[in-house]
Amino acid sequence: MDMSEPVVLHEVSSEGVAVVTLNRPQAMNALSRELLDTLAKTLQRCGEDPAVRVIILTGAGRAFCAGLDLKELGAGGTDIGKTTVASRGDPVGVMEHLKKPVIGAINGAAVTGGFELALACDVLLASTDARFADTHARVGLASGWGLSQKLSRAVGIYRAREISLGGRWVSALQAADWGFVNRVVSPAELMPAARALAADMLLAQPGMLERYKAIIDDGFAVAFGDGMAMERQRAREFNATVSASEIEQRRETVRERNRTG
Repeated sequence: MDMSEPVVLHEVSSEGVAVVTLNRPQAMNALSRELLDTLAKTLQRCGEDPAVRVIILTGAGRAFCAGLDLKELGAGGTDIGKTTVASRGDPVGVMEHLKKPVIGAINGAAVTGGFELALACDVLLASTDARFADTHARVGLASGWGLSQKLSRAVGIYRAREISLGGRWVSALQAADWGFVNRVVSPAELMPAARALAADMLLAQPGMLERYKAIIDDGFAVAFGDGMAMERQRAREFNATVSASEIEQRRETVRERNRTG
């Protein structure tokens, strides 16, 4: 890789899909201070850009992300305790506040901090080349981006213990079977599949992606009964603003799409 190349690539299609690519392939996209800062700022810009409706996050080369740059950490090149949203060095923190859906296109290894970055996405599509590992315990660092909490909720506490305490690789197919990857495709089909899913999301009515993502996320964070009450309240408030003529127009659009596949 030309060292003058940016560590994060960013492109936005005319349809409103932003593709954000970690671009340190020579280092398996390990999260250096520069990459942390640039990725956080890029994701923040995507969140603030009205032209962007869906974000796809992927990696260049053979890895998705090898986690924090341990070489840089070992040399004292960064302070892990200062990776905060305020310093623009916390991409996971930024992602937690994004209103727009993020599709993770996991092209290769997602390790420790890279595993956490993947779990911060809203939907995960994985290449058959993808694999996951949590090596926090082996390296001697504490997880701070939610891995210890999110993984157990996704796969169950027993499997989460096996993954995190054992530090073993989990294949893409195993990840899909255990429930933290939505779908596994061939390497050649990964980005087309991610773009196709983004295109499906773009069929939502304006503002609905953000609204629906919010109610799913907010409801998941509370007890089931509280989530049901939250949904009913928000539904009453929002549906009261929708007219019958709008519903009829949208119904015809949905019917036409169903007829054409």
